[in-house]
Order: sequence, then C-alpha cells, then structure tokens
Amino acid sequence: MLSDILKWGGKRLEQTQAGTPRSVSASGDEPVVGSKAFPKFLTALTSQPSPVLLDFGPVIGTNVEFFGERLGCKLFIEDIVSDLDRHTRAGTLDALPGVFDTRFRHADASVDGILCWDVFDFLDKASTQVLARQVIRMLRPGGAVMGLFCTQAKTEHLPFTKYEIVDDNNFRHRQHPGVGGVKRALQNRDIIRMFEGLVVSDSFLLKSNIREMLLRRR
Repeated sequence: MLSDILKWGGKRLEQTQAGTPRSVSASGDEPVVGSKAFPKFLTALTSQPSPVLLDFGPVIGTNVEFFGERLGCKLFIEDIVSDLDRHTRAGTLDALPGVFDTRFRHADASVDGILCWDVFDFLDKASTQVLARQVIRMLRPGGAVMGLFCTQAKTEHLPFTKYEIVDDNNFRHRQHPGVGGVKRALQNRDIIRMFEGLVVSDSFLLKSNIREMLLRRR
C-alpha cells in the first residue's frame, strides 16, 4: 500500500506524575489538552538540520502547516488510523501484520521523528510487534518516537481520536469519524520490550491514565 505523502521543504525510564490533562479551551466535545512529552519531541526533532517526520495519524491541515511551514520538516503521513478503520469495518484485522510488514517504503535509519499517537492501543499483539519493528528499523540514531498509551484496558468500543496541534504544548482532541475499536493496556515493560533497541527518555503519567512516552535511538 502506498503512503499518503506530503513533502515540506540516556536516561532510563523517568516517570513524572502529571495532573489531569488541563483543558485550555474547549469547543463542544473537542477539548484542548496540554502535553508534556510533545515539547521534548520537538526539541529532538528540530535538533536535526532537515528533519524527516512520520505521522501515523490522519491528514490534519493545521498539523501539516505546523511541521512543514513552521518547522521545515519533510512530512510523511502514514495514516495507520485509516488502516485500522478499514480493516475493522471489513472484519480483517488479522491482516494488519502483513499490511504493516510491507506498508512503509522508507529506508532503514532514514527518519528523525515518528508520531505514533495512540494507535498501539488499538492493535493486537501481532500487529503491535510488526509495527514496532518497523518503527525501530526506520528511526535514525538520535531520532525520537512519541506515543500515547492507556494504562487501563477499555472493554467498550471507543472512537479513534484525531490529535490536532494547537501549539508546542497543546493538542485539540477531535473525534475521528471512523468506527473506532477496543483499547488494550500496555505496561511499561511491554512497551520497553516491543521497542527493544530504543531507550525511554521520558514518561509522563497523567491522572487520566494516559501515559505519554518519548523513546530515543542512541
């Protein structure tokens, strides 16, 4: 499957107990929520002269503008959320490991940053292992990966979330129009194991039971 492409222009585990993501402003059901990991991700990304970024979320115009026009990144949109939505609707989630194994055209060690958002929460173990392996393969030395992980499994069907960048410290949480899925919880040891070869540089546990994690490749 071809990617949607938009081209523009160690510490070990450190846990910080953060408060409930603060709502800076809200419009209906779209709160603006603070992030502690994202500023650190941006610092790592912009330390590179011409950063290459992969975004696992859907295309969001303000995010493209933020990374492309403001930061001068070469941005590749790898819409894993749409993969999830399509295969959930078709009842073919067991095909995702094969999709992830061949989806990415990026060379080894060719990417400076990867935004995973919360896609790993919606994947089964086999899909998680294959996608994590691809992340490790594509990330350059010094590169950074940011992910959001729930710490309590959710048995109910939940919508996917679109994370719209407001500024360096805040995201607007928008509901994705897809069918959503069931979230599973990954423990710290599970995340460290699946990203073997990367180092957890920062981990922020929010009172909402969401863990923001930043992983680096030495």
